[in-house]
Amino acid sequence: MPSTLRQRMAAKQADLSSSTASLSSDVDLDEGLPVFTPPPFTINELLKAIPAHCYERSALRSSLYVIQDAVLVSALVYAATFIDPAFGTNGAVLQGWQGELAKWAAWGLYWTFQGFVFTGVWILGHECGHQAFSTSKQINYIAGLFLHSFVLVPFHSWRISHSKHHAATGHLTRDEVFVPATKSFATKNYGLNPAREVIKDGLKLEQLLEDAPLYSLYWLVVQQLFGWPAYLFNNASGQEWYPKGTNHFMPSSKIFDARHRQDVLVSDAFLIAMLSGLTWISMKFGVGAMVKYYGIPYLLVNHWLVMITFLQHTDPTLPHYRAGEWTFARGALATIDRNMFGFVGPYLMHGITETHVAHHTCSKIPHYHAWEATEALKKFLGPHYNATEESMWVSLWKCYRICRFVDDEGDVLMYRDAYGRAKMQVAVEDKVSDSGFESSK
Repeated sequence: MPSTLRQRMAAKQADLSSSTASLSSDVDLDEGLPVFTPPPFTINELLKAIPAHCYERSALRSSLYVIQDAVLVSALVYAATFIDPAFGTNGAVLQGWQGELAKWAAWGLYWTFQGFVFTGVWILGHECGHQAFSTSKQINYIAGLFLHSFVLVPFHSWRISHSKHHAATGHLTRDEVFVPATKSFATKNYGLNPAREVIKDGLKLEQLLEDAPLYSLYWLVVQQLFGWPAYLFNNASGQEWYPKGTNHFMPSSKIFDARHRQDVLVSDAFLIAMLSGLTWISMKFGVGAMVKYYGIPYLLVNHWLVMITFLQHTDPTLPHYRAGEWTFARGALATIDRNMFGFVGPYLMHGITETHVAHHTCSKIPHYHAWEATEALKKFLGPHYNATEESMWVSLWKCYRICRFVDDEGDVLMYRDAYGRAKMQVAVEDKVSDSGFESSK
């Protein structure tokens, strides 16, 4: 509310200062911005830049990471069984209010690290969906079903929609997730009516969307808490042209073809089995125990997945393309590598945020080779390689506030904020020929 009041005051000041401020309609808001030029490479050039051995997959080596994560999950659960007896009002180690404080601090540590490890399990299942786990499709599918069902993900259903995302990354009308709103869609569905006039940097700007920090924080929390299930159940952040009711659980969903429907049912059956197991645990040990040992870490997985995927494909320096300028290579490079909390990303989450450009270049590269592939791509791509060391928490807030919509026209599009300002301007060169094949299949 205070921020909203300040904005209204700014609008009034804009009216009073109209004689000294330039109208945004009279000024090119992109003038003087850093220039983005679409990458000129073909997918074959990118693939050749990566050492050949990076494409090698090993079921044995991948399985060792599954064992590693299973040991970490089990060790954390075992350690957590000592929390309540040791701490609390009548704890064996610490009593009273200090004991209660220590108990919940210990549970907080368990939830944090178990959430990281559960996310690592999801990422190994993600590799199975890309055929990066092994050279055997059968092994990949079996392992993926068990790994993803453990964190309540419909493996085949997600695998199918995710392959479409990789086949059309950054394509405004074909990509599957975190598809940016166009200006007309954003202003029609959640724009200010009427738009406000505000003074920013000496310019009279038209504020098209709400930009109050509390408003942004509220919707960011909603995204982080409910974004993943909303995507699975209701196609949230997906393509607008999918019909209402599109989801990842019904074989008749628009996401799937007739040939996929048996796989969707198998995924549903595995989820039912996992939910039955959780129900049995709740009946035997109590709902509270199930929530503490599994439920809260599971919710944190949802949070991390949304945060990771949102920041992999949402940044004011990343383009989106319409058909006239999109190629598979350009889509693959329309993502960004980030560091996930020091050791957490590289070790507990298997480098999913640090090597994402290489992953989109060829999703069959296993995570343990993606580091070398990333270094090779850095050298080859030069300024066309996207990476940042900025804190992911800072990036989450900044990208959520800045990346509000893209223009209704144009074939190369950069995100704009609530006032229509971008961080980069586009310079388009001739598009190179590209096969556009989906290398993850």
